[in-house]
Amino acid sequence: MALLADADGHLLKRFEAGPANFKLLTEAQLLRRLREVKAALKEFSQPAAVAIGLAGARSEPEWQRIRAAAAKVWPTVPCHATHDLETALAAGSVTRDRWPVPDGKRRSRRAPAPVTRHPSPLTQVLLLSGTGSCFFARAADGRTARFGGWGHLLGDKGSGYEIGLRALKACVFYLDRDGEWSRLGQRVLRALQLNEPNELIPWTQAAGKADIAALAEEVFAAAAERDPIARDILQGAVASLAKDGAACAKKLAKPGAPVQFVLAGSVLLKQPGFARAVAKQLAERWPGCVVTPLARESAWGAVELARRLSGDFSSLSPTEGEGRGEGEARGKFKSVPAHHTPP
Repeated sequence: MALLADADGHLLKRFEAGPANFKLLTEAQLLRRLREVKAALKEFSQPAAVAIGLAGARSEPEWQRIRAAAAKVWPTVPCHATHDLETALAAGSVTRDRWPVPDGKRRSRRAPAPVTRHPSPLTQVLLLSGTGSCFFARAADGRTARFGGWGHLLGDKGSGYEIGLRALKACVFYLDRDGEWSRLGQRVLRALQLNEPNELIPWTQAAGKADIAALAEEVFAAAAERDPIARDILQGAVASLAKDGAACAKKLAKPGAPVQFVLAGSVLLKQPGFARAVAKQLAERWPGCVVTPLARESAWGAVELARRLSGDFSSLSPTEGEGRGEGEARGKFKSVPAHHTPP
């Protein structure tokens, strides 16, 4: 996904294309992706700055390769290259002001509210739980730290994948121990269109990470019906996310220092009760912290990073015949669960 925004943070154009995980792209493919973005926004003049956040781009050598590709597409335009976690966290510092209401009435919801940027004086920690999980922190002085992100075989604690996998393991464990197939197990078989537990063996051997993560929805549904196995699984995921989130914060901040935790990812954003439980445990582990959901898609974090890089978007204007446009920053091309963030 790519976003074009002006100096006031108004969205001028959105463009979506194919996946762009850095680890899976050749140099030619990366260049082609960026040229697709430029072509989609050709009615606008040169951007003031570009920010690109790619899943899989974890280190400076990889960011250098991204900047080199961007320089071929936007020669002379400053480029911030990073990973998709930084763009997500940056989106957490971009909020919308409420319209002033001196007459006691709200303006029409159709009126676009300007974006207000709040570079945080706090240490910010992103807790991401979707198909996988990862934690990324940034201090006010620019230092960063990460926790997790090792993939589903080595990590992904508290993720949709771990929740789904724990459900499968719990179902067969209680079948062996008690000789009964649980209500959660019945849900799993129904969701997978399987007839009996033994069919889980070939299914799990062929299943991908996303297939197993999708079973998390059945766990949440069972927990809502007070299924004890499902509730135990989710309690473990809550504790894991809160514990690791606090551990990530400790890499940059002393205990008791002000910290903002930003919750992101499909598991946290689509399951508000689960997110509230995580927030409660974070508050217990880090008294005085602020916990907020990621209110805007993380593509807006790339807009914010590009704005910081340029310092001023006023140099960008649309070509003749178009409306006002004063800055360009792009969000991210989605890869399978991850993202790409061009300007």
